[in-house]
Amino acid sequence: MTVTVESARTYEVRTYGCQMNVHDSERLSGLLEDAGYVPAPEGETADVVVFNTCAVRENADNKLYGNLGHLRPSKVGNPGMQIAVGGCLAQKDQGEIVRRAPWVDVVFGTHNIGSLPVLLERARVQQEAQVEIKESLETFPSTLPTKRESAYAAWVSVSVGCNNTCTFCIVPALRGKEKDRRPGDILNEVRTLVDQGVLEITLLGQNVNTYGVEFGDRLAFGKLLRACGDIDGLERVRFTSPHPAAFTDDVIAAMAETPNVMHQLHMPLQSGSDRILKAMRRSYRAERYLGIIERVRAAMPDAAISTDIIVGFPGETEEDFQGTLDVVRESRFANAFTFQYSIRPGTPAATMDDQIPKEVVQERYERLVALQTEISWAENKRQVGRTLEVLVAEGEGRKDEATRRLSGRAADNRLVHFAPGGETPRPGDMVAVEVTYAAPHHLVADGPALKLRRTRAGDAWQARQAAPPAAGPGVMLGMPSIGRPAPLPEASGCSVPS
Repeated sequence: MTVTVESARTYEVRTYGCQMNVHDSERLSGLLEDAGYVPAPEGETADVVVFNTCAVRENADNKLYGNLGHLRPSKVGNPGMQIAVGGCLAQKDQGEIVRRAPWVDVVFGTHNIGSLPVLLERARVQQEAQVEIKESLETFPSTLPTKRESAYAAWVSVSVGCNNTCTFCIVPALRGKEKDRRPGDILNEVRTLVDQGVLEITLLGQNVNTYGVEFGDRLAFGKLLRACGDIDGLERVRFTSPHPAAFTDDVIAAMAETPNVMHQLHMPLQSGSDRILKAMRRSYRAERYLGIIERVRAAMPDAAISTDIIVGFPGETEEDFQGTLDVVRESRFANAFTFQYSIRPGTPAATMDDQIPKEVVQERYERLVALQTEISWAENKRQVGRTLEVLVAEGEGRKDEATRRLSGRAADNRLVHFAPGGETPRPGDMVAVEVTYAAPHHLVADGPALKLRRTRAGDAWQARQAAPPAAGPGVMLGMPSIGRPAPLPEASGCSVPS
């Protein structure tokens, strides 16, 4: 069923959580604009507000209901306004959302985001809330219309769902078993994006390297990486997040041998203690993890490796924590996303004995952060004096306006702030710069840019600016009480408390 809005109503999508949610929100925006909605002007309350929720975060439900409560006066003052709630928390709570917030018009799950325009219209006509939760995938999200926020970079979903049973994670219960797209569909989407000016794509999956399990090809992900190398105009390929238990040498070979696959790997560790990994139901041990790191660096000495780590999982002893510190020291991560364990209702870990006192978790967390900061800084200092090719980004640096610098990502995904020099590059252009200073979490190049390469991606960005101005951003990254998620593709996957 196709729904078209008779007169242009405004919309806003509020997103929080992982990359998969941000990916889904671009689809939700595309669906709404395909149905005739337009982005709400900056600072105005939209006619339709969509919350794309995450159930992984601590107190996610309290944050959602708090934000819904803030919108209630607007809804009372404008009865024609509609509020929709989707995503993992909607899949988990279902009818509970309408019971606790009866002014919500639509609740939809992770498996039927394509139903949103129809459900909004049905709620408007019938004057009652519509709750539709599917238990299995209805339409693969990547086949839906999309409104991409970037002209030069995009992520492409290769699979949805997860076949693992990590005890700290509720996502598999909400996203379902892994469903894989056919390779031809993925590559066609990538080619289409490149034709639109995209230079960089990130292949996305809850466990991206298990891609192919559904159609029985355990080497499918490595083949997919190599196939991306044959696409003219595609300059950078990344992927997130792989699972160490399924990380195979053919993927390492594909990374090393495919010129446009970046030598950058984000691979969650979670813990360096074998005992805790077993309690987490993570089907690898520290020795295997370190072996992968060793083989990656043997094939790609310049590889930048990042990770996710949880501190204070139930039952973690000081000895267990020391095991994590030991793996961090040996791995020499470029950066790490570190999390203090907190109870996620509905997960097996929530009912485990030996929950660690908050003050103990905090103290361990601070030690881990201090160690990783020291390592990150040392690794970044090794970049000083090197010439890096940087893909110019839009809005990466918080202090760029004050320092008059621009920012972008190097091939290994390090954030680089640089002085533009003569001709100002556009987002999507490439610049070669020499690193003059290293901080723990970014690099600085204050000399003049050595080379500027204007690209099709920069042309695409410029064409967007020349187009008639949109009313405002259709997708808001981060609900007001949560904040903006980490920039992709660094952000950790759904299997981690993000």
